[in-house]
Amino acid sequence: MKGKRTERLIRIASRMLLHPSRQMSLTETAGNFGVSKTLVSDDIEIISEALQAEGVGSIVTDRGRSGGAYFIPSPSREYRLERLHKLAEILSVPGRLLPGGLVYYTDLLFDPDWASFLGFTMASLFEDKKPTVVLTSEVKGIPVAFFTSYAIGVPLAVCRFRNRPSDGPAVGVHFPTGNGDVRTMYLGTRFITSSSRVLVIDDFMRGGSTAAGMLLMAGEFNASVVGVGVFISSGESGRKTVTDYRSLLELSVEKGVPKLTVSDI
Repeated sequence: MKGKRTERLIRIASRMLLHPSRQMSLTETAGNFGVSKTLVSDDIEIISEALQAEGVGSIVTDRGRSGGAYFIPSPSREYRLERLHKLAEILSVPGRLLPGGLVYYTDLLFDPDWASFLGFTMASLFEDKKPTVVLTSEVKGIPVAFFTSYAIGVPLAVCRFRNRPSDGPAVGVHFPTGNGDVRTMYLGTRFITSSSRVLVIDDFMRGGSTAAGMLLMAGEFNASVVGVGVFISSGESGRKTVTDYRSLLELSVEKGVPKLTVSDI
């Protein structure tokens, strides 16, 4: 299957882009294409340089005996800021303001183009923390968390507010909300273990009660939490239950108009 080098470059790149953070064996790849491992390594270096020039990520190569390579989606800071400013502009219009000082963003989270960008951006902020599982809660946190886990190459676990028999045995935790109520969230016992390194992803944070509930959930499994990422955080004054987090956008309301600003990322 030697073929032309151009075709080989495209096929290797497509394999890596479709399976981010999943190691590809250089030996197997060389055998598949009927070329030397050295030539495949050269190909991967060319692909990595091209991806970095595009600002979408890079390829990490292990040149040991059982060497492999994997693609890390990591949008450049310039690209992240450009798209986040565009997103802030889209959201900062009067028609997006909801009762209670909230902003409507569901249509964007369920747009694969925006959701994948947000997930890859979130992954790039926490990739160095080496999470082994991404934890979120239903429903709107799922798209961003899913693409975050996809980019990092780890499973996604979803906390639910109603226990479902299809999830099997589950753990339930109770957590207080900002208005003084107490809610319960559930997570199947097969999603997280005591050795898990958990990255918590939430779509919106006002007081931080939902994120705090997920931290409690991770604690029930004796798992380590390596980070908390939030799509939009409220700029309202008042103490948040969770203080150690990173958000992409911050929301404030000025004269009945939502104003979204890009966080320092």
